[in-house]
Amino acid sequence: MKKILLSMVAVMVFVSFSFAAGPKTYQVTGPVLEIKDDIIVVQKGKEKWEIAKDAATKVAGELKVGAKVTIHYTMKAVNVEVKDAGKKADAKKAEPAKTEAKPAAPAPAKK
Repeated sequence: MKKILLSMVAVMVFVSFSFAAGPKTYQVTGPVLEIKDDIIVVQKGKEKWEIAKDAATKVAGELKVGAKVTIHYTMKAVNVEVKDAGKKADAKKAEPAKTEAKPAAPAPAKK
C-alpha cells in the first residue's frame, strides 16, 4: 500500500514540474565573436547571433572572444502590437460588392 501511495505522489510531482517548466528552451553553438555588458555575439554558420544577457545569466567557464560556446535561451516578447485585421475583414464582408455594369452584347441579327 505504501509503495502505491509513494508511486502516486511521485507521478503527481513529475506532472506538476512538467506543467511549470515555462517556455521552450533553444540553443545556439559556435565561436564567440564579441562580448558586451548586455550581449554575446556568436557565429553560427554564416550568421551572427546576438543573444541578450544580464546579471542573472549563468556562465560556466571562462567567457572570452574565440571560445566555442553553447548558449541556451528562450524567446520572450518585448512588445506586442495588435492590428485590427478582424474589424477590417468584418467591414469588407458587410459592404455589398461593387460591380461595374457592362453593356449587353448586341444580339445577332436574324436573316
